[in-house]
Amino acid sequence: MMYTFPAFSLFLLKYFLGVIKKNEKQYTKSEIMTKNTLFIIIILTTLFTTQAQEDSYLWLEDVDSEKSLAFVNKQNKITEDKLSSIPEYQGIYEKSLEIFNSTDGIVYPSTYGEFVYNFWKDENHVRGIWRRSPKSKYLEGNPTWETLFDLDEMSKTDGVKWVYNGSNGLYPDYNRFIIYLSKGGSDASIKREFDVKTKTFIDDGFYVPESKGGVSYVDKNTLIISSDFGENTLTTSGYPRQVKLWKRGTLLKDATLLYEGEVDDIGVSGYVLRDNEMEYKCVVRYVSRTDISYIILVENQQIKLDIPSDTYPENLINNQLILRLQSDWNVNNKIYKQGSLISLNFTELLKGKKQVQLIIQPDELSSIEGVSKTKNKLLVNLLHNVNSELFIYSYVNNKWIGKKVNAPDFGRISITDLSLSSDEYFFTYSNFLTPTTLYIANAKTNTISPFKSLTPYFDSDKYKVNQFMSTSKDGTQIPYFVVSSKDMKTDGSNPTLLYAYGGFEISQRPFYSATFGTSWLDNGGVFVLANIRGGGEFGPKWHQAGLKEKRQNVFDDFYSVAEDLITKKITSPKHLGIMGGSNGGLLVGVAFTQRPDLYNAVVCQAPLLDMQRYNKLLAGASWIDEYGNPDIPEEWAYIKKYSPYHNLKKNVAYPEVFFYTSTRDDRVHPAHARKMAAKMIDMGYPVYYYENIEGGHGGSSTNKQSAKANAMRFSYLLMKLK
Repeated sequence: MMYTFPAFSLFLLKYFLGVIKKNEKQYTKSEIMTKNTLFIIIILTTLFTTQAQEDSYLWLEDVDSEKSLAFVNKQNKITEDKLSSIPEYQGIYEKSLEIFNSTDGIVYPSTYGEFVYNFWKDENHVRGIWRRSPKSKYLEGNPTWETLFDLDEMSKTDGVKWVYNGSNGLYPDYNRFIIYLSKGGSDASIKREFDVKTKTFIDDGFYVPESKGGVSYVDKNTLIISSDFGENTLTTSGYPRQVKLWKRGTLLKDATLLYEGEVDDIGVSGYVLRDNEMEYKCVVRYVSRTDISYIILVENQQIKLDIPSDTYPENLINNQLILRLQSDWNVNNKIYKQGSLISLNFTELLKGKKQVQLIIQPDELSSIEGVSKTKNKLLVNLLHNVNSELFIYSYVNNKWIGKKVNAPDFGRISITDLSLSSDEYFFTYSNFLTPTTLYIANAKTNTISPFKSLTPYFDSDKYKVNQFMSTSKDGTQIPYFVVSSKDMKTDGSNPTLLYAYGGFEISQRPFYSATFGTSWLDNGGVFVLANIRGGGEFGPKWHQAGLKEKRQNVFDDFYSVAEDLITKKITSPKHLGIMGGSNGGLLVGVAFTQRPDLYNAVVCQAPLLDMQRYNKLLAGASWIDEYGNPDIPEEWAYIKKYSPYHNLKKNVAYPEVFFYTSTRDDRVHPAHARKMAAKMIDMGYPVYYYENIEGGHGGSSTNKQSAKANAMRFSYLLMKLK
């Protein structure tokens, strides 16, 4: 009789339990003790051996170990050598770099006071410069840029590959900023105080060591801050669980504790909520993504807002707190529907009273995509059948009155900049074939004017866009867009790229991408964007239909689109590829393990793949509301059915997958991609694997890195699908 080691342990266990009897002899006390000791040893041996057998790639979770990086460097070289030899590679790389480095691109504004600020990268500023121009000059179309700091020079001086992660200014004069800088693009960053008048970092100014978290000015000499304050100050998700008030001239460790969450929370944050002259210090405690507390600090008193725990406060304007409801809410015997946008009188809410006004209740085909405010007006970005519409709302005589902005239809609208001191704002419009245009607008007069458009790098007149519906397994209709040449033949031979995300209530909207156009469309490709469940295209219900035990709906939606493309003979499995990143990386990882028959190429970027350990890696614990908790047997029962890492099988005709991740990704651990690739390689499957040594969750830190990633992705797709 032959046994594997765990099976042999089980055999011995049964033997000592008396299930298998060699004879009927009576045991002495000493023999019984020996028998019990062996019994315990066998149990432990079985458990540990089984665990080791289940995951023999744990060593790849050690991000910077010599052994892990040796694996990475080996696979990087193999993949780069293969993909860079594809005929289209060099042309795609050069064209992508030209686009990324173009000095004719849109200079997006960030308005603070009388200046427009901008972070800019090109071939001469690889890591970028932070600069500003008087707003008046910018609006004239003739900005006079003043460089404030140069990250290339800083990186060279400091010996660190700095990446700009944003800034936070001192209201209302904005003569000082807290600058966020990360090493290699990670989410964790240091925060340094910067004086824009002297164009220097302040030597004795506020400085926060590398950590996740954030800071906001309360006044010139005070910050409200969440950070890693030392031992036991982070949650299991790696985010701060303390908010403090930090006075200039004192040590960070001596900052005054304002609020402390629990270690199993996602995290806490603090900021200043402003409504014209009124200011409120606010703490947000994220117990989970559906259990959120908003605490207002008033005269040393903590007032927890009596609003639904799954509700997202959007803004405070004219003493009206704006809420977007994730579920029905019964207030004063009136039900406000899930997905609605409402407001409450804020000062009355602080007293425990609810005075509610309905702003808008989207219909079945609509959802609230975003809410912004100018000095006096509320801007609401509404999605209707996955196309944007922009509205301006005014609060007059205790009522909200809305007017539609006369922006272009059938595309994507995004608010890009606004100011708390005026009703001017900027937004962009684009669709798959229309280059992004920046508009300057005024919410008070409801006027708009085109300000700057992207250079059209490909001839959009050759292409067309269609929106179709597929039918998912449970009968749900799933919309998707197809971008193709006008003379596309429906003979199943078109190289087609299907992209989707399907999670965290994030909507996938039409977008213009010069690099997709030149790299894919101009090389004969068809592009498909699927609006599967898990996203926010049709409100909270669309998202909630893909949560936890309902996750298979997301994957079934994706398959229905793929099958519909094949049925329509737009493509065929031989010519169909899929792409997704982060949660979308999980999506395509599940897709090729559950339905390998549908695809011939898979681009799996910054993915989650080991769903048994995802909650133990970096920020993974913060996503339990989305996927479920694998440590709970009942929840692991449905997670394990789709976890890509655990559903790999031998002798299956999987497509040759291209995994792409970053060593410096401190959100989704690179071990997901590493372990999956290593396991597939050891099972005899050919894969492509590339791990950028920097870049963070976005994958790239410089334009050259972005161009290289683009060239590898599309060269791989063209090689597999043409």
